[in-house]
Formats: sequence, C-alpha cells, structure tokens
Amino acid sequence: MIDSTSTEPLRNEFVRKLLLEGASELGLKLSDEQVSQCCIYLEELNKWNRRINLTAITDEQDAIVKHFLDSFSFVNGLCPQPDLRLLDLGSGAGFPALPIKIAFPQISVAMVESVKKKASFLRHMVRTLKLLSVEVLDARAEDLSESLFEQYDVITARAFASMLRVIELGSRFVKRGGHIVMSRGPEETLSNDVIDGTGLVLHERREFVLPFSHYRRTIWVFRKDANVPRGTVYANSPEQGSR
Repeated sequence: MIDSTSTEPLRNEFVRKLLLEGASELGLKLSDEQVSQCCIYLEELNKWNRRINLTAITDEQDAIVKHFLDSFSFVNGLCPQPDLRLLDLGSGAGFPALPIKIAFPQISVAMVESVKKKASFLRHMVRTLKLLSVEVLDARAEDLSESLFEQYDVITARAFASMLRVIELGSRFVKRGGHIVMSRGPEETLSNDVIDGTGLVLHERREFVLPFSHYRRTIWVFRKDANVPRGTVYANSPEQGSR
C-alpha cells in the first residue's frame, strides 16, 4: 500500500510546475510567493467547493488550466500600473480577479458577486491571502451605485453573461479611454456591425490555446471612446427591449 503522505510533495511540486510554466507561456513571471498564494487559493477552493457550489471543475489540473491560467491570460489585455483600478463582473469563485491581483499586487480590485455564499468565499480568500486594496461588492452589477460610473480603468468578465451584456454593463463603470477585457470560447463572437453600434472600439482580439490543454480561448479587448456619454446604455443590447 502506498503511503499517501509520500505523494503529497510530488503533488505540490506538480501543481507549482503547472502554475509557473503555464504562467510563463502566457507572458507572466510568478515569484515563489505568488505560486504559494495560488496553491493556498486552490486548496481553499477545493475545501469550500465541498460545501457550496463554487465550480463544477473538480479535477486539479483542469482547475489550474481553466481557472488560474485562463485568468492569467488576461495579462494580454492589461497594462497593470500601480494606480490601476479593476472591476470584475460576476466574480463567482474569484476568477479572473484574484489571480490577476496575486500576479499584480499593486493594483486595486473590486469584485462584483451577488450570491452571498460566493461573496463570503471571496472575502475569506482576501483575508487568507492577506490581499490589500480588494473590495467585494455583493450586489448585482445592474444595482451598483451610479457613484461608481466611470471610476475604473479596466472591467473584466469571464463566465458572466453575453458579450454584449458585459459591454452594456461594463461601459457604465469604465473610464473614458479605459478597457473592457473578456475571455471567451471560440464559439462566441460579435460582428463588426454590432461592435460599431456599442460606442466602443475593438482594441485587440487574440486567439490562443491554454497551456497543457487543447482548450481554445479568445481575449477580447474593447476601448471606451472618449466621446461616449456617462452611464450610456446601448440600444443594441437585447436586454433593452425588456426594460
């Protein structure tokens, strides 16, 4: 019989290797401390996931690739200056916001999550990882205060709503000249005609395959035009007709 304790160092080494090499492939160099923070995050995610539904992904390697490395891929759409303010819509279990914060501890992050149990997990992770300048907003994005309009340099969204819905909501909170960054599967797209109607400019669209997988993703980066009126809601949005 194999002593399970003897396999633990090997498992930890494997996890750290995936994080380090995967992040490096995505253009990100992590320190040992940052990798350790990710490992703690993964352990806590697994513990909490047994009690509340945080993620359907339970395989450890899949979690690293589809959660952590996918979150790190947002680096392609960010210019993380120390005063950068980031708002993440529909944060769920904290992806991509918390891995981004781990990678760039100097930025400020706000996570929007309306499900109370998930918001509690996010606060637990902020405390556990001793992260500074992180706020959890346990409300629907639609219900956030107008005082937050145009207060953020970057809006991120991963597994949250349609692309057009993200643009509609994110445009309220991103500064003029700021960016909305999304990670999507290859099946999701927006036509040029639709993009032209949003008042945003497609700054970059990058397709890639996540390291250690065949998992195809696309990073979309939109820039808010300086002439878009404050708090604009776009007529192209399919949700408009139901209001």
